Amino acid sequence: MTGAESGARAPRCPYTPLTRLDARGLVAGTSASCPVPMTRFIARSADGERTVFLSKPLEAVQPAAFLAEAEFSRYLLGPWILPVVEVAAPGTAAWAAHAYVPALPLPAVLALHGGPLPERTVRALAVALAETLAVLHGQNVTHAGVSPSAVLIAADGPRLSCFGAVRAAAQDGVPRHDAPGLDTGSLPPEQAAGGRPRPLGDVYALGATLAYAATGYTAPELDELPPFLRSLIGRSLSKDPARRPSIAEMIRVLADDPALPSPTGFGPVTRAEAFLGPGWLPPRVIAAIAHQSASVLAAEVAAAT
Repeated sequence: MTGAESGARAPRCPYTPLTRLDARGLVAGTSASCPVPMTRFIARSADGERTVFLSKPLEAVQPAAFLAEAEFSRYLLGPWILPVVEVAAPGTAAWAAHAYVPALPLPAVLALHGGPLPERTVRALAVALAETLAVLHGQNVTHAGVSPSAVLIAADGPRLSCFGAVRAAAQDGVPRHDAPGLDTGSLPPEQAAGGRPRPLGDVYALGATLAYAATGYTAPELDELPPFLRSLIGRSLSKDPARRPSIAEMIRVLADDPALPSPTGFGPVTRAEAFLGPGWLPPRVIAAIAHQSASVLAAEVAAAT
């Protein structure tokens, strides 16, 4: 007798959405418009004890592929990874829960700031994300999901999410130009054509994401970029992967600021931490992150009472 025949019911998602993460209203008057192949919420558990980012795949995304990427990402190491803490049981509606930290998607941060971010913010973001990708590549893992909306901005630094979005959207060998939820502006051309995601594809996606942070566009003219990014982004966005810089080179160039303390001795553990001190984010962004935190806490209290 099957579970259905015996009246057994599949376990439901234990989290109740509080608000959409990528919808207008998360920040008054703004909307994070860069696509992701999933619907994302801030959600809480039924007992009100746990708050998470809850992701559910778009209808056109294969649930099995979404769950496979989410399950693998539970074991990733990296200083600025947004970890998956729980996934749906096999055979049930697909979802994944990520550890919650008050944070806003990068597109919402630009909307709040009213345009491109300051150089210090962009440099801090660049070094933190590059260091995270360096750790993943050192484990022979390609992120295959870097894009503006995959970057969540918290008060203490960014969190990189959407691991494996390219692989989940369409299998290797299938063109991904029109795959659901993929941001074409940050999609490496070789992956758009159906190629297997590789580390140099992450370099392209990171370059496009940093260009977005600095200008509001994933493929700006080089003279629109701040001087410290022009050469690096120009090479990162090369259609030929062999012409792109390595992640190690990106870190060396981006972290080249003699005014900052050395990461040795009692200094920061990573180069990114030297950039992520007080003042790394514009005040309006800090205020919005604090407002989100207070709103989520109030929603939990209301649910508990």
